[in-house]
Amino acid sequence: MDESLLCKVKGTTGFMAEKNLTLVTEFLLVAFTEHPEWALPLFLMFLFIYLLTLLGNLGMIILIRLDHQLQTPMYFFLSHLSFMDICYSSVTVPQMMAVLLERGVALSYMRCAAQFFLFTFFGSIDCYLLALMAYDRYVAVGQPLLYVSIMTQKVRLGFVAGAYVAGFFSALVRTVSAFSLTFCGTNEIDFIFCDLPPLLKLTCGDSFTQEMVIIVFAIFVIPACMVVILVSYLFIIVAILRIPSAGGRAKTFSTCVSHLTAVSLFFGTLIFMYLRDNSDQSSQKDQVVSVFYTTVIPMLNPLIYSLRNKEVKEALKKILNRAKLS
Repeated sequence: MDESLLCKVKGTTGFMAEKNLTLVTEFLLVAFTEHPEWALPLFLMFLFIYLLTLLGNLGMIILIRLDHQLQTPMYFFLSHLSFMDICYSSVTVPQMMAVLLERGVALSYMRCAAQFFLFTFFGSIDCYLLALMAYDRYVAVGQPLLYVSIMTQKVRLGFVAGAYVAGFFSALVRTVSAFSLTFCGTNEIDFIFCDLPPLLKLTCGDSFTQEMVIIVFAIFVIPACMVVILVSYLFIIVAILRIPSAGGRAKTFSTCVSHLTAVSLFFGTLIFMYLRDNSDQSSQKDQVVSVFYTTVIPMLNPLIYSLRNKEVKEALKKILNRAKLS
């Protein structure tokens, strides 16, 4: 994306570190000043992807609710993941479309902070849910006879509630830390929504403490969830290797392929964005990755779980057959 979205800073003059600085009071998102002809095609593309995201994830939730064969722990977590993908995408994509359509949207300081909080909140819960789904797969593969007794409804509800609470507190701490920073300057940056990397490029003054808190919580959420996923799949691999027949091993592993695909896409983009040095990175590259994990991944998840999952496809066929008969 070549200089597609710029953030111009408005503000009032203040004094800091004995120098005159322009303090940020408003973020102005301006779309495609150099390539205005891209605005309408990209608006239509984002609209199409957003509608597919809503329809796909809402359809997955309804399908899980209607089909009794999908009333299992794995699909319970998947329904919450689909709900989070709807919320996650809805925080940023409508605004991105408005920027493209109106050729500029002004964000107040508080609106930017609210968007950052919600985006971080839903994104963190996505991480926790993918980790929980990995643990669920481990119990299903490693201890199949005890699966129902271990993953009871009470346990599932407790896991999901814990994910929501942890997501709330991690988002709250990161938002308070991020917006305790001082933003100043008149520089222009590529900025598609209130995400952490572009915000850090606007900071001035002493921001070491706040940045360390943000980094620590990023390390707590992303790598901690990845450790749970990696350890779970290590045990899954060990359990699969103990299965005597090659057909049995392939069938068991196929139940994990959808989850592994979703994990690879989601965590791969998050690692690229957050667990690296952003100072010398291209903001154009950041924009492409940001668009990918805010728009494309939430759209792909229901496709991944439906196309790669025999139970979901059978449930969908049954629902469609009922609709035809009625």
